[in-house]
Amino acid sequence: MSQQNNSMITKIHLLGFHSPQNINYLFFTILLLIYCMTLCGNLFMVSLVAYHSDLHRPMYFFLTQLSIADLLLTTDIVPIVLHILLHKVGTISFVGCIIQFYIFAFSECSECFLLTMMSYDRYVAICDPLRYTTVMNRNLCLKLVIVSWLLSFSFLTFETASTSSLEFCGPNTIDHFFCDLPPILELSCSDISGVQLEIVLIAQPVLLCPFIIVIMSYSYIIFVIVKIPSATGRHKAFSTCSSHLIVVSIFYGTLFRVNVLPTKGQSSNITKLLSLMYTVGTPLMNPVIYSLRNAEIAKAFGTFRSHFLQKMKKKSLL
Repeated sequence: MSQQNNSMITKIHLLGFHSPQNINYLFFTILLLIYCMTLCGNLFMVSLVAYHSDLHRPMYFFLTQLSIADLLLTTDIVPIVLHILLHKVGTISFVGCIIQFYIFAFSECSECFLLTMMSYDRYVAICDPLRYTTVMNRNLCLKLVIVSWLLSFSFLTFETASTSSLEFCGPNTIDHFFCDLPPILELSCSDISGVQLEIVLIAQPVLLCPFIIVIMSYSYIIFVIVKIPSATGRHKAFSTCSSHLIVVSIFYGTLFRVNVLPTKGQSSNITKLLSLMYTVGTPLMNPVIYSLRNAEIAKAFGTFRSHFLQKMKKKSLL
């Protein structure tokens, strides 16, 4: 990720959103609020799972890792967006641009793997409940998480190194609010066909395979739930995976819409707003969805709140 001698670009200008400055100020306020809520929500989720022993289970362990990936993603993207909204344009060094892309892609890649593991966890819990504690043991969960982070690191290090080795001769302007790979490649005056082929090859294990596993897991889950005789049983079984299903749908839906469906003739601002959905919106929605739709997290929060209030009351009496 170091700057190469064959790059003539030292700084890159991010144009952000093409909107009046008064709209930018409003957008700045909303985005700053979202950023604060995202930080608090994900940090709270990690703290709650660590604090409450009833949540020391595979699903919540994966959820804390998802929150860490979301924290990494939103902290990588939002500060530069806030700067752009205040100053109409953002300036970032070439090396900083490459680093920002690396962190963004690394967190997104990790989230793909983590969501896949969570879908497998729900598959075992619903389709093979008697063997759940045996299959989804602590060692396996830890190994799966380590493998997901290592795979993300390996894939993105390889891809970023290939991108950095290209010759970049300008222009040094990106019509986006962060350094995504397609606009970075547009600045290159080298042959980018090799890098584009690498992207297609890496997308298979990073995006396609996890997506297929998620689809297969939920196909089996739905098949098993439908066979449950009682409506109460079906509702209880579905409620254990509904939060994750919503998160997966939002994540892959926005990712597919921005990166796969054609954008020809589409306003650049619309493309940027869609990009905001999975770079800013998803990290906020993940803890909200899991908190609102999960009775165990709500119960753990109630216990945590009671203990906190008791401690504050004791301190006030001293």
